[in-house]
Amino acid sequence: MSTIEIIVLALIQGLTEFLPISSSAHLILPSQLLGWNDQGLAFDVAVHVGTLLAVMIYFRHEVANMLFAWSNSIVRKEHSADSKLAWWILFATIPAGLFGLFGKEFIEENLRSAAVIALTTIVFGLLLGFVDIKGKQDKEINALGFKGAMMIGLAQALALIPGTSRSGITMTMGLALGLTRTAAARFSFLLSIPAIAMAGSYLTLKLVTSAEPVDWQAIALGSGLAFISAYTCIHYFLILVDKLGMMPFVIYRLALGGFLVWFIS
Repeated sequence: MSTIEIIVLALIQGLTEFLPISSSAHLILPSQLLGWNDQGLAFDVAVHVGTLLAVMIYFRHEVANMLFAWSNSIVRKEHSADSKLAWWILFATIPAGLFGLFGKEFIEENLRSAAVIALTTIVFGLLLGFVDIKGKQDKEINALGFKGAMMIGLAQALALIPGTSRSGITMTMGLALGLTRTAAARFSFLLSIPAIAMAGSYLTLKLVTSAEPVDWQAIALGSGLAFISAYTCIHYFLILVDKLGMMPFVIYRLALGGFLVWFIS
């Protein structure tokens, strides 16, 4: 990969991982429009490390509180709002893990096409716009409950379908369950931590067991840029989403999906 490819793809991954606009829809464009080759396993690992560090550092206080409370719930049988949230996130991650384990090969062989990405970008964009308008938006995360958390976890499993957007589908379900925009976004970001960790671990294992050469300079650059762009994205998204709502992202998804339809037709 050239330095320009590393910079562009790392920034795209970092920004689109947490915006409800689909990273897969954006990562396909450079290869389709510019003829760039697949970035390879090593680069995938790098950007996953960068985005994981970004979300964990941004929510470091919440993560520390949840880990401490979760440990207490096991050792001392003491339960709190933080321990419940930690358990919700762990259980809500299971559907995506199972779907990835049993369905990833089928998805990679049959659904990684520009046509599928165009369709899912538009359909799930419209669904996000609908719940943003119709949702009650009167609940905070603590009112979600185990059932609500699992419903968001089931929605997250759909994100393995290219073009869906992990953050987009989890925020959509959160809004449908009555969460405020900020609460839906925060839960989506916290739920992303084990999901990204699982994906990163899987890719790391594939990298370790493959014969692919590792360009450590490219990994460092890609990981650093993904971290910076992801951290910045999370910060400003949480500031702006309550004021602007989801409509700017819905409009953007529809425009992107329309462009993809035009491009492949």
